[in-house]
Amino acid sequence: MSKGKKKMVFEVQENETIDMCLERIKKAGYVPVRRTEKPIFAEKKTRGSVTYEPVGRQIMFEAKAVE
Repeated sequence: MSKGKKKMVFEVQENETIDMCLERIKKAGYVPVRRTEKPIFAEKKTRGSVTYEPVGRQIMFEAKAVE
């Protein structure tokens, strides 16, 4: 039985490219199996009404341990 977690979630950091994140996953001994993206919205108030505008996205990779 191997020590450590079998699955982990890695998030692409603010000043990091996707390739940099994938390299970080590889160095940690994991291989990515799924990529997910979530939109980030900002609340904007205009004349009493509230609207939500997309301002970015959060990219995450689910990775499993290399055996």
